[in-house]
Amino acid sequence: MHGPIESTQSFADATPMMAQYLSVKQKHGDGLLFYRMGDFYELFFDDAVKASATLGIALTKRGKHLNEDIPMCGVPVHAAEHYLQKLIRAGHRVAICEQLEDPAEAKKRGSKSVVKRDVVRLVTPGTLTEETLLDATSRNHLAALSFSGTGEASLAFADISTGELAVIETSRATLSADLARINPTELLLPDRLLDDVSFQWDDAIALSPLPQSRFDSANGEARIKAQFQVGALDAFGSFRRADISALGALLDYIHLTQVGQVPFLRPPRLEQRSHGLVIDAATRANLELSRTMQGDRKGSLLDCITRTVTSSGARLLGDFLARPLADVTTINARLDCVSYWHRDDRLNLLLRDHLRQVPDLERALARLSGNRGGPRDLASLRDGLQKSLELHDLLQTQNTLTLMPQRLAELNAALQCAPRTLVATLKLALSEDLPLLARDGDFIAFGYNAELDEARALSKDTREVIAELQNDYAERSGIKTLKIKHNNILGYFIEVTAQQAPILQAADTDKIFIHRQTIANAMRFTTLKLSDLEQKISAAGGKALAIETDHFQKFCAMVSAELLNISNVAQSLAELDVFTSLANLALEQRYSRPVIDDSLRFEIEDGRHPVVEASLTQKGDRAFSPNSVSLNGGEKQLWLLTGPNMAGKSTFLRQNALITILAQIGSFVPAAKAHIGIVDRVFSRVGAADDLARGRSTFMVEMVETAAILNQATQRSLVILDEIGRGTSTFDGLSIAWATLEHLHDVNKSRALFATHYHELTALERNLKHVACATMKVREYKGDIVFLHEVVPGAADRSYGIQVAKLAGLPANVTQRAGDVLRKLEDHRAKQSTLALVDDLPLFSERMKPTEAAENPVLEAITNLLPDQLSPREALEFLYQLKKLSETKSK
Repeated sequence: MHGPIESTQSFADATPMMAQYLSVKQKHGDGLLFYRMGDFYELFFDDAVKASATLGIALTKRGKHLNEDIPMCGVPVHAAEHYLQKLIRAGHRVAICEQLEDPAEAKKRGSKSVVKRDVVRLVTPGTLTEETLLDATSRNHLAALSFSGTGEASLAFADISTGELAVIETSRATLSADLARINPTELLLPDRLLDDVSFQWDDAIALSPLPQSRFDSANGEARIKAQFQVGALDAFGSFRRADISALGALLDYIHLTQVGQVPFLRPPRLEQRSHGLVIDAATRANLELSRTMQGDRKGSLLDCITRTVTSSGARLLGDFLARPLADVTTINARLDCVSYWHRDDRLNLLLRDHLRQVPDLERALARLSGNRGGPRDLASLRDGLQKSLELHDLLQTQNTLTLMPQRLAELNAALQCAPRTLVATLKLALSEDLPLLARDGDFIAFGYNAELDEARALSKDTREVIAELQNDYAERSGIKTLKIKHNNILGYFIEVTAQQAPILQAADTDKIFIHRQTIANAMRFTTLKLSDLEQKISAAGGKALAIETDHFQKFCAMVSAELLNISNVAQSLAELDVFTSLANLALEQRYSRPVIDDSLRFEIEDGRHPVVEASLTQKGDRAFSPNSVSLNGGEKQLWLLTGPNMAGKSTFLRQNALITILAQIGSFVPAAKAHIGIVDRVFSRVGAADDLARGRSTFMVEMVETAAILNQATQRSLVILDEIGRGTSTFDGLSIAWATLEHLHDVNKSRALFATHYHELTALERNLKHVACATMKVREYKGDIVFLHEVVPGAADRSYGIQVAKLAGLPANVTQRAGDVLRKLEDHRAKQSTLALVDDLPLFSERMKPTEAAENPVLEAITNLLPDQLSPREALEFLYQLKKLSETKSK
């Protein structure tokens, strides 16, 4: 494969343009180079081969280099974002190399002079700002991982499309959970970590290894101070060395990729781990918080509860769900805000109607501050800021009638910080129909600038003259289809078909038509008059565009002066959207406000699974059957749940975890009542899955996840476990489930729901004082079962597996044979008591206390006995000996 050669000799052998290309490519060799050539971005050598394969476009060739053809492909500038999206999703990085001067300026230096070009931006998965490349409802996080020499670790993350910047302490043990919560599209890390087999990187995250020097904390501190123009970092928080290292590397990478044009970033926020509810990656996947197990948003909890009406509100709700709180005060402050809108449905609907008209201020601000915005972004700021002022007036009036919660009052106060002068200026300056880019012109309203109006009038008048000229030439030549056209190379020209050209030349008695160009099916001409008009139009159009460009830069400067105020307004609008949407959700789905405190209580009355209930409602099926639960620390804090498959055990387990998470993001919950003592971690081990890529069977995955729970759960945690031990043999599985249950009860002391098919475990209720048995109620009728989806006290006496198999469609002869086998097994098993098993086996009677087997002379005598060699008299004497040994042992 022919790739760009970086030697000096190859530069010397290349044409001037290709030498320039190779020079730029040498500096940015790790990505595809989009090299601007007029109206196209062109790619050469291996870049062209890779891009053509990914984009499905033609691969051609352009000239030779070192006596070999140069592969080439290209994409139109106006459609570049579409192609960029495909390349980024395929894992490529792209360097954008733009023309930095007008080609006419280059020609002044000589006919062989090359237009100045350089890279103006590196496009990577974590540094996107374009509206078409981003999901409007999701964050696009770029993260950086740093380890200090003392073993400290930090994870910094930013969304440059919204200005978010934060850092959190992490560790090898918690890194997986932190990455799952932040969900970055790109991760910066020291290159040495790529070879560290103790890390398992998610394939969905684009890894960008950097030299260790990029993570130097001294350089990082200097970068942070320079970015935010401060002399010390104390005002932002108490940063550790690893925090500064990660933040510095992150900011350095942003500067590198944006080539100095860094979008607005808010000051770094230091996240406290103790303030958040921790959810590991496996639990997030099991509970399907933001994505289903198939990777779809639809069907997830986030999809189910989303009622937001703005893009920024949707992103913030996603943040809430990704990072539930563990701070009682903050949770209740959020619940107060939701309650305020829940009480007044009329005001809630009125506010949501206003919010529905708010554009995406955050991302418009990011594009403008990063010098990638356009007139439409200015219009978004104008409309959003104007709407925020209207909302402030509305809320201010309401606050005189009903006292707002403190947080809502703070949000309302932030709304009035919208810069009124900027709003007024943009309302006067911008026209109604706006182009995407400022360079396209015609975005300043008529009447705003007299000089601009004059230049436009001149340009407009000359265009009318051209239209008249076209009619005149068509009439003079008799060619009714004669057209005057324009392109960037020839300017204005007269075009007729090849067959009509002789007619035009024969009719040209005054020799006014001058031949310009012959193409496949047409001939092109010009005239002196047309050339004069073109110069006037060009001068007028250039003057108009220069005036508009100057105004655009002034408007951007006004925006830059108000960055923090505009960002605060955008965040306030997003929060208002989230609180009103959660209130709307509660009204629509009959959710209630939970009681959240510092106790160890966990009481839910008539709880429902939000996603399953919504699905049943949508399909018009049966109503969801609510169920209650009470797990109180120090009392019956562990429920052992039995019952058949299909009866709803997994749904019941999951719904209580989801209710907890909803409560701790500050939402009302699907229950008649809920009282939840703050939960520090939620653990879920539900369902079967393997991880073959890492060499893990279904059972191994089950054990790894169970181990994580038993090693990390605390008294404040909520644990839901389903069918522990089912991936191995019956007795192995029963033993593992038994020991796991005991460990949860004796060591972790967590509030837990433990579902199982091992009915033997229900005997533990009498020995484990904090365990309560519950079961899924079913009704049996003529050999079939009816699932009632109701949780009741007690234990199931059977699993009804054969009945479920019949429902699944197994052949009748199979289920009949299974029934025969089951009856024989149950007859055999009936001869042994589970209670006896509990009392007799040291493993179960002495929980978690390893003991040595004591000597037993009675058992030893029986073991050494040979019954067939005994006479009747010897057998009788042996019984007397056993009785004597037994009496001696008991004394």
